[in-house]
Amino acid sequence: MINKKKLLPFAVLAVLLLLAYIVASNPPQTKRGRPSAAPQLNVEVLTIKKQNIALKIDSYGIVKPRTQSVLLPQVSGEINYISPSFRDGGFFEKGELLVKLDDRDYTAEINIAKASLFSAQQALSEEKARVEQAKQDWERLGNTNQPSELVLRKPQLLAAEAKVFSAEASLAKAELALERTEIKAPYTGRILLKEVDIGQVVSQNTKLADIYAVDYVEVRLPIKNNDLSFMQLPEATRFSAESKQHQPSVTIFSELVNQQQWQGKVVRTEGAFDQNSQQLFVVAQIDDPYGVEAANGLPLKIGQYVSAKINGKVIDNAIKVPNKAIYQGSYVFIIKDGLLMRKEIAIDWQNSEFAMVAKGLDEEDLLVITSLGQVNSGTPVSISIKDGIALNNSARKHKVDEQTKGHKGKTRNSQHKESKTKQGAQS
Repeated sequence: MINKKKLLPFAVLAVLLLLAYIVASNPPQTKRGRPSAAPQLNVEVLTIKKQNIALKIDSYGIVKPRTQSVLLPQVSGEINYISPSFRDGGFFEKGELLVKLDDRDYTAEINIAKASLFSAQQALSEEKARVEQAKQDWERLGNTNQPSELVLRKPQLLAAEAKVFSAEASLAKAELALERTEIKAPYTGRILLKEVDIGQVVSQNTKLADIYAVDYVEVRLPIKNNDLSFMQLPEATRFSAESKQHQPSVTIFSELVNQQQWQGKVVRTEGAFDQNSQQLFVVAQIDDPYGVEAANGLPLKIGQYVSAKINGKVIDNAIKVPNKAIYQGSYVFIIKDGLLMRKEIAIDWQNSEFAMVAKGLDEEDLLVITSLGQVNSGTPVSISIKDGIALNNSARKHKVDEQTKGHKGKTRNSQHKESKTKQGAQS
């Protein structure tokens, strides 16, 4: 029993040594698969193609009426009638009666003027009779020489005729004053701001309303100096008030109204650069903004801020690049052999949507239009969308395999060499 207890520690030690030898002789095999590739960027690309580009020049402005007036009465009186159209925003036609004043005083003035005219005409008739009688008396006295004007009462006749002319003028003036008690629209337009109402007594200096014409409205649009060479602007000459040629079409739209647009044209160019901005302004005209066609949408409002796109020149064989693909205004990324490549570009013209690139890109370049953030040239990428068409998984996998084939081959060779080295060390 004592011998067994003495041998037990030695037996345990022997077992431990045996296990240690077995473990050392058969190390655990490390599972060595293909190292996981670094995650690739999925990007959308656009194949560069030269094309004819119809440029759109961006601008902005405030809608203004062609003609705006202050409606004033030319006579005094109490307002006893206003048209239903005479309200803020109301439309009216040319010649429509808008406001009528009390005309009783002016009717009385006409009657007085008529009476004065009748009296003057009667006096003139009597004076003509006296002239004829004076001539007959001169001849009856046997005078053979020509009578003087005083004998023939010519001065008295002229005075009587003058009184008739004066009475006629007074009557015409009274009739005009009566006519002016009816304030009529000078043109087809709209009430911008109404200032008076029925029962109010007005004088010649009282403002009745602000009105404006509605046959067309205008928008004054600034043009960037860089855009001038890409436009054909209407220019008036000394012998022509305005040019009928080169009136570019313009699309007016407002962010306040979704999907609402108005079509117009550039009708003239201002004669001088703006002193504050040093930019040239053009004037766009939108015809009949409140007519039948405007009934389907929202008419333009005076004072409304709008954006504009003016048709510019057509540039042949140009390269068009979306603005979202341009970084810091000077470079883009393309894909070459499955890797990102940064390319510097020179921009010839640019608007809010795209740029026209003068140099730096070639046809068939794969332009990356996905926002990349902070990346470097040489980064492996995978194309998910090409020219607006989504690539399927097999096509994307094929592209990824082609792009990473060389890298994976090198990895497998290094793993094989490492395995052989360890096996030699174990033996």
